[in-house]
Amino acid sequence: MTTAPDSPPPRKVRFRWAWWLLAYASLALGIVGIVVPGLPTVPFVLLSAFAAARGSQKLHDRLLADPRFGPMIRDWQAHGAVSRRAKRLAVSMMAACAAIMFLTAPRWWMAATGTAIMTLVAIWLWRRPEPPSPPGA
Repeated sequence: MTTAPDSPPPRKVRFRWAWWLLAYASLALGIVGIVVPGLPTVPFVLLSAFAAARGSQKLHDRLLADPRFGPMIRDWQAHGAVSRRAKRLAVSMMAACAAIMFLTAPRWWMAATGTAIMTLVAIWLWRRPEPPSPPGA
């Protein structure tokens, strides 16, 4: 791993292997979440970037450079922001999952509990700021 001349030397992190493992496992779950309804993508990718920053600088750099995940991670790191498109997609998937739960849960309260949790997550998500518009847009 090479570092820029003006960057500080890499710090020694305890349990680097655990951060590395969490980063790759989270990224794998995020990728699976792209095609599996009900499994979120964004939180797993953000968790992967967080863990990679502590356990694998190489993976962290790759995530930031990725055309799909990089902008989302940079927006979160810089502003704690989530794009409106990601919010809409997340809430749409939660609504679909809630409908499926009400159709398939053995007890109504099980579906209601899951829906209540997803509702709280959706409220939190919509309260997050949106990334600033790029200059000249």
